Amino acid sequence: MGNGDTRVRGLAARAGGWSARHRWAAVGIWVLFVVLAMGLGSAAGRVDVKDSDQLKGETHTAAKIVEDAGIDEPAGETVLIQAKDGSLKATDGAFRSAVTAVVKAVEGTGEVTDVTSPYETRTISKDGRSALVQFDMRGEADTAGERVEPVLKAVEGVQKDHASLRIEEIGGASMTKTFDDAFGDDFQKAEYSAVPVALGILLIAFGALVAALLPVLLAVTAIMATMGLMGIVSHVMPMSDTANSVMLLVGLAVGVDYCLFYLRREREEREAGRDAQTALRVAAATSGRAIIVSGVTVCVAMAGMLFTGLAEFEAMGLASLMVVAVAMVGSVTVLPALLSLLGERVEKGKIPFLHPQSKLRRNRARGNRESRFWTAVLKGVLARPVVSVTVAAGALLAIAAPALGMKTEQLTLDKEFGDSLPIVQTYNRLNEAFPGGSEPAEVVVKADDINAPAVKSALADFRERAISSGASRGPVEIKLHDEQNIAFVYVPLVGGSDLDKAGVSLDKLRDEVRPATLGEVDGVEAPITGQVAGSKDFNDQLAGAVIPVFAFVVVFAFGLMLLSFRSLTVAVTSIVLNLLSVGAAYGILVAVFQHGWGASLVGAEGVGAIITWLPLFLFVILFGLSMDYHVFVVSRIREARLRGRTTKDAIQHGVVTTAGVVTSAAVIMVAVFAIFGTLSMQSMKQMGVGLAAAVLIDATVIRGVLLPAVMALLGERNWYLPKWLHRLPDLTHDEAPEAVTRKAARDDEGERVPV
Repeated sequence: MGNGDTRVRGLAARAGGWSARHRWAAVGIWVLFVVLAMGLGSAAGRVDVKDSDQLKGETHTAAKIVEDAGIDEPAGETVLIQAKDGSLKATDGAFRSAVTAVVKAVEGTGEVTDVTSPYETRTISKDGRSALVQFDMRGEADTAGERVEPVLKAVEGVQKDHASLRIEEIGGASMTKTFDDAFGDDFQKAEYSAVPVALGILLIAFGALVAALLPVLLAVTAIMATMGLMGIVSHVMPMSDTANSVMLLVGLAVGVDYCLFYLRREREEREAGRDAQTALRVAAATSGRAIIVSGVTVCVAMAGMLFTGLAEFEAMGLASLMVVAVAMVGSVTVLPALLSLLGERVEKGKIPFLHPQSKLRRNRARGNRESRFWTAVLKGVLARPVVSVTVAAGALLAIAAPALGMKTEQLTLDKEFGDSLPIVQTYNRLNEAFPGGSEPAEVVVKADDINAPAVKSALADFRERAISSGASRGPVEIKLHDEQNIAFVYVPLVGGSDLDKAGVSLDKLRDEVRPATLGEVDGVEAPITGQVAGSKDFNDQLAGAVIPVFAFVVVFAFGLMLLSFRSLTVAVTSIVLNLLSVGAAYGILVAVFQHGWGASLVGAEGVGAIITWLPLFLFVILFGLSMDYHVFVVSRIREARLRGRTTKDAIQHGVVTTAGVVTSAAVIMVAVFAIFGTLSMQSMKQMGVGLAAAVLIDATVIRGVLLPAVMALLGERNWYLPKWLHRLPDLTHDEAPEAVTRKAARDDEGERVPV
């Protein structure tokens, strides 16, 4: 690119130029794409992940056996009947009367089947104060929560007639209904409030309604298109509600960010006196390129989830990857077209005090607002880079230190929701009276002939040894499905809701009791599933996926940064700084949710652990999202360096000029993620707090202190590329359409700085 040559090269520049010249065509193609994606997705319908595909190992084997046999396990419900003051025993007449009333009441609803009395099944606690009436809901288990209300009301009626007893219902259907009533709208409200929050922050950032609406509009249309694509893709790789929610979260964050980067650069160039066409070309060649580099890096990070082998993670990864790709394409195509169409009208809807009428006043106000603080910070950082690196890195390492003792587990009901709901208290009382009874281990026994003498003997032996081994205190229940030659064996585990102790009981069943009983019969399969087994299998599989996912994300992100900036130093420092911000986020999570430091501030008392899936999920999401800011800032520094500034001046220019947009983008992300930190579910709270804290650290300490300090220390070595790597493809084509001074910019080996 010679002096005075205004031509630009590169995909982003060409895409932006074409869209600006063919404005209506670009907008029409985008609208058609969104409408077609939504229409085809709606017509195709969404295929969700099956229970049998959720996990590998024994849990998967058990679910597959049940699925292949065509058995639809009903939603099981339990009524706990318990003496309040200990004066009544299950053998007393008043207690028996209550049991009879419960059985009669639930049967009278017509919604239940297989009602069993505790006197038949021996489901009476050791102290004789508690007993269980058990039954199944009619119809499909997935929709049982919609039909359980009459049963709950029938049980409440019995409770009113027996004041000396505690009569409470719990089970899959009743828990589903309770949580839907209490929290069903909670998550939706968070999703819906995220858009107004983002719009409000953009209004403050731009001071004009139209300019603020553009990023939100593009993010929302990208999300709508991706929802349609998810329906189509789900026929190849099943999706889920969780994947849909994560997609919305990621889509809103990156969609708004990408547009914000582009729009602020275009506005900056216009305010510098360039005409609309030139301003768009500059934005396309600079911010457009940063968006593509960032978007591809985020997609690669999200693709890391596909290596977990966990269906839920794969769905989340693919959905997130798609929405990032769609938002990225929209930002470099339809956004330039809209800006070209709107012209000066992008400033419509000016907000008093946020949007001064005078351009001079506006420029001064913006300059003061965006650069005064960071100019002061940068002055100190660049004057003492060694001290800045030592203090900032030391602080982040100290914050990350608690992560070394991270404990992960599948959160039990009481930890996930606290004791605010009556049903959680019922859960705790049931576990105290019948350890493991609320979530027993389930042995799915498949045989050639389930009624063969050898199989029946093995089942009886298994029941006896499960108790004598200390794995269970009983009662062990067996349900036969003669036609399918399958038996379900329900084993309450010693340890109950304490997953560590219950895990020891599970190991006894799997490693000692089963081999000595059912394992002795030829042709018998007996995988053990249930909540505790599912948690263990999930942990085992996730642990095996950590190294491949980490390696994939880090190696590919390193390669992309190397190709995009043609600097080995930039690639290495990018990875190290991102890992540092992820580590700090881990440390905050462990400090708050595991150790309880400041837990009361976010309503997380007594959790004591991090939910199993979160660390890997956070790594992938944060590693991808943090590249947004990094690529944007480093691109601006590199651009200034290529225009002839010294490395130190380029660092100051790049950080200060991007401070406003990075701050605005970070505030939006932090605000959106913080909304999820206010939800009642601890898993969502942990996700929201972790993401918000990491983005805040990333946009301030990392980009405002560590990055400039490290680059100042490295000096010209920032642009170092060994000779043997010069054959790598050159992806650094998109530059500002201005004269680029190429004077005497040389690296340590006496070579010109690569462009």
